Amino acid sequence: MAETTIIDNSQFTTMKSKVEILREKIEEGKLGGGVKRIEAQHKKGKLTARERVSLLMDPGSFEEIGALVTHRTKDFGMEDQLFYGDGVVTGYGTVNGRLVYVFAQDFTVFGGALSETHAEKICKIMDMAMKTGAPMVGLNDSGGARIQEGVRSLGGYADIFYRNVQASGVIPQISAIMGPCAGGAVYSPAMTDFTIMVENTSYMFVTGPNVVKTVTNEEVSSEELGGASTHSTKSGVTHLTAVNDMDCIAQVKKMLSYIPQNCEDVLPKLAYTMGDETREVLESIVPESANQPYDIRSVIAGICDEDSFFEIHRDYADNIVVGFARLAGRSIGIVANQPMCLAGVLDIESSKKGARFTRFCDCFNIPLLVLVDVPGFLPGTDQEWNGIITNGAKLLYALSEATVPRVTVITRKAYGGAYDVMNSKHIGADMNYAWPTAEIAVMGAKGASEIIFKSEIAAAEDPAKKLLEKEAEYAELFANPYTAAERGFIDEVIEPRETRKKLIKSFAMLENKVAKRPRKKHGNIPL
Repeated sequence: MAETTIIDNSQFTTMKSKVEILREKIEEGKLGGGVKRIEAQHKKGKLTARERVSLLMDPGSFEEIGALVTHRTKDFGMEDQLFYGDGVVTGYGTVNGRLVYVFAQDFTVFGGALSETHAEKICKIMDMAMKTGAPMVGLNDSGGARIQEGVRSLGGYADIFYRNVQASGVIPQISAIMGPCAGGAVYSPAMTDFTIMVENTSYMFVTGPNVVKTVTNEEVSSEELGGASTHSTKSGVTHLTAVNDMDCIAQVKKMLSYIPQNCEDVLPKLAYTMGDETREVLESIVPESANQPYDIRSVIAGICDEDSFFEIHRDYADNIVVGFARLAGRSIGIVANQPMCLAGVLDIESSKKGARFTRFCDCFNIPLLVLVDVPGFLPGTDQEWNGIITNGAKLLYALSEATVPRVTVITRKAYGGAYDVMNSKHIGADMNYAWPTAEIAVMGAKGASEIIFKSEIAAAEDPAKKLLEKEAEYAELFANPYTAAERGFIDEVIEPRETRKKLIKSFAMLENKVAKRPRKKHGNIPL
């Protein structure tokens, strides 16, 4: 029989109640699958469920719910293996003084496997989070469904999935993957807003290496198939990675500091004293050559409050950068083309990445700043055959749908359909600025000249010289921000050094923005 921590009647005295003994065991860290299993967890470089909760919550704030729950299974000798809590710690407390609900799966009890009662505890805490309008944080560390319970455990997963969907867009949901997460268990984190994985100790996959080998004859390790590195760089399933459990919890807490409690709550705002908001460093970031790359993160750093940028999906779809930041103490979301990768073009992965982040910000009333330097969409059969049309439309749809304050700054190129997609005035942006280096046109001057002046260039004595002349002519007319400004598509052409000052004023002006949309059940985003 497995080692248990159930409290039997022989432990009772007239002086100590069952509740007091339970509290002592919790404080000693002995409530769970036993000391040996806790030690094994530590040897793997992992914290226990209660240690994780303790790190997440403000000291003394955590209130556990369902600590005395045990499973109901009578088959396969399970009636002799009872553990209080049934493999998951659930409750509520505060994180930096704000209410947060949490569940933490306990791998020391049946490998954290989900049972009927385990699922009921999670569902109860999710329901409470919805009722009170507070974020839900899941600390996942589970071997999957408890096979001794059959369909009851599968039904438990579905109950959780249903609540994930109901809570979506109502309260923030964050999943930390701090151990195994396989099979049906992966779909709950996939439906939450953000997923964080711990390097080397966590993995996610629908089917494990053994099944993959049987079906496809591929040899692959758990880490290669579904580790943190794989999902942060190749699949995009995880938004952030952490070096260990403590780093993971720290990132969860940091993320919570940028977002409101629910869809109707006001944004977090730090105290900020206005000073000289001019930033000379922005003047020298964009190179003179239009073909020379630069790091858009330098622009973000020059615009936002010092060290406030919290990047999301850093290692996936490098040609677009998304994340949270603060501007004069206010939380904002940023979507920015990255000229350092693929010249900042939009492709399938970057479009999905940008759309997903945009929709989260719109759900929770986080204003959006869009920084534009985009030469267009990535051409090629790979992109076309894999659906760049519908995937590119996701970003277009997400920005067009968003009702939060939306401000755009064009730093350099804004070509073709990508100009429209990247929060142009035509799709409802509130304020659109451009630097003097901005080039707003259907395409680059060289390509446009080769088409428009094809006959004239071919008839010239020196076609190469004539092409250069026509390039300059086209650039003078279109490859600048002033033509767009004359039509009102750009609200103001600003000096880079003035960008932060303009944005602070714009977002303050837009703080109480109200946008009415046509009455409907919901739109049909091109999935």
